[in-house]
Formats: sequence, structure tokens, C-alpha cells
Amino acid sequence: MAVTDEAIEKIKEMIVSGTLRPGDQLPRESELAAVLGLSRNSLREAVRALSLIRVLDVRQGDGTYVTSLDPQLLLEALSFVVDFHRDDTVLEFLAVRRILEPAATALAAPRIAEQELDALTARLDALGGTPSVDELVACDLEFHRVIARSSGNTVLSSLLEGLSGPTTGARVRRGLAQRDAVGRTLHEHRAILAALRDRDGEAARSWATVHIASVERWLRSAL
Repeated sequence: MAVTDEAIEKIKEMIVSGTLRPGDQLPRESELAAVLGLSRNSLREAVRALSLIRVLDVRQGDGTYVTSLDPQLLLEALSFVVDFHRDDTVLEFLAVRRILEPAATALAAPRIAEQELDALTARLDALGGTPSVDELVACDLEFHRVIARSSGNTVLSSLLEGLSGPTTGARVRRGLAQRDAVGRTLHEHRAILAALRDRDGEAARSWATVHIASVERWLRSAL
């Protein structure tokens, strides 16, 4: 194991064991290096790496702190990484989204508030029948974000948020290239909303699967 990797593991162990908790300030660099049996250089590299993935927060002139470790914060790195992937890999992200999104939609069925459903319906109504692709994709992102949050599972909603980056590009290209994409998307959104209003988790799951799979099928045929 590389020295920096060892340093990362030792800091992680302190957090997992509860020696360091969310919001805690790390001991001074010299003190922490001595406690962990590390050189100050390797400790510094480990802190830098952990700050990049939002485990640690380095505050200039103040010190280094453990972040809130909130799943959404930690999974932000995922959305950064997936933006670099090619179209063929985007198919794999869409396949993962096809597994997770219906599950989140089914979980949201008994939980999503009526005012959230009203707001999503109003947003769809405001689009009209012939929105631009940009307007439709912006609405689509918000539509799925609200439903995922309503699942009550912060890890699941954060994972889906991280997967939205590469799949957004696919949705835009589909909207531009496929003649009936806009109408089908609006129809599928309304079907999902109807199932959520009925508190029918299985119908919501089914329509979400159809919705995500249609983008995946188009991209697979377009490649």
C-alpha cells in the first residue's frame, strides 16, 4: 500500500470508529502525524485527497474539519467523474438509472406531498404541448429530482442526482433527433404523476421503467 493510501486509511479509520465525528476539527498536523505514525508530507497528501472527495474541509487560516458526511455531499464526486465518460459508457449509467429510478419512484408513492404533486403538474402545464428541448430537459431534471427526494432515502436520491450528468446529454440529443420524443416524455411524466396521486407504487415503478428505458433504447440504437 502506498504511503498516501495508508494515511487515507488511517484517517478513515478515525472517522469510522468515531474518534473523529462530523464537524470535528482535526488535531494539528504535527500532532496528528505523530499519533498516526506518518510523515507530515504523506498526511498532507491524504488530507488533500480527502478534501477533494468532500470528506474533509480545509479552511485556510482556521484548520481542517470533518464535513457533515452527508451522502449528497460525498456523492458529488460521482457526478464529476461520470461527466468524463463516453457514450458507450453512458449506456451503463442509464442501465443503473433504470434500476434505481423506478425503485425511488415506487418509494415516493406513499410519501410525496400533494403540494409537490401540484407543483410538478403546474410545471408540466406551463410547458404546453411543444416546449423546446432545453425547457423539457430542465423540467425533466427537476421532475425526477423532486420524486427521488420524496423517496425518503437520501443515499438513493444522491446516487440518482450523480447519475443525472451523463444521462442529461443523452436526453438532449434524443429530444433533438427523435421526432416524437417531446410528446412521449410529457405523456410518461403525466402517467407517473397519475400513479403517484393514486399512491400506486407498482404503477409508478412501471411507468418510471418505461420512461428511463425509452431513452436507453434510443441511445443504444443511435450509437
